Amino acid sequence: MNREIQPSSIAPPAANYAHAVLSENPGNILHVSGQVAARPDGSSPDDVEDQAVVIWSNIGAILAAADMQISDIVSITTYVVVDFMACLPEVMAARDHAMNGHRAASTLVTVPALARAAWKMEVAVVAAR
Repeated sequence: MNREIQPSSIAPPAANYAHAVLSENPGNILHVSGQVAARPDGSSPDDVEDQAVVIWSNIGAILAAADMQISDIVSITTYVVVDFMACLPEVMAARDHAMNGHRAASTLVTVPALARAAWKMEVAVVAAR
């Protein structure tokens, strides 16, 4: 139902993502608000890599509550505070680990800050099944 669109007439993606994903006749579409590294108790780890792990865990929990899975994700938007761009390899490695080989359309946006100083990144996804 979700199919990667990779035209041969354009350059391949710059990393492990799809240029586009076509959701053909989806029965359910889930729009997940930007998730930050907030643990159930409200605390956030200091390390960007640890924040990415918490974020992807939160996304997994939301998908499960909607009776969906990682392979249903069709689009990812990752926001990283510009001061932490040196940690981008860790951020992308956490995404790739969570996605377990599944590819979705993906956009990375640098921002000057997020709503709380402790948050160094945020991830929003769209899933379709």
